[in-house]
Amino acid sequence: MQRIKGYHAHVYFDASTIDQARALCERAAQLFELKMGRVHERPVGPHPDWSCQLAFGPEVFAQVVPWLALNRQGLVVFLHPDTGDDLLDHTNHAIWMGAMRPLDLRGV
Repeated sequence: MQRIKGYHAHVYFDASTIDQARALCERAAQLFELKMGRVHERPVGPHPDWSCQLAFGPEVFAQVVPWLALNRQGLVVFLHPDTGDDLLDHTNHAIWMGAMRPLDLRGV
C-alpha cells in the first residue's frame, strides 16, 4: 500500500457561497492543525469551480473529515490523499462530499 503523506480537501463555491466557504475554511484552520490555502475566485488546476484548499496530515484525518461532513452546509468538498501519484489521487483515491464535479485531468 502506498504511503499517504497528507490530504487535500478542496471546498468548492461560487459567488453566492464565497462567504460561507471562507468562513468554513477559516473555522477549520482555527480548530485543526491544517493549512488553509488561498480562496480562488476562478477555477485552478483540475478544479472546475472556485475553491479553497485545506491541507492536513494523516494524524488529523479522523477529526477533520467528520467535521467537514457535518459543517459543509451543502458546499461540495473534494478530498484526496497525497501519495505522490497525482492522477490516482484525483481519481481512484478521491472522496466526494456532495455532488461529484468533472475534473480537468489533462495537467495532472
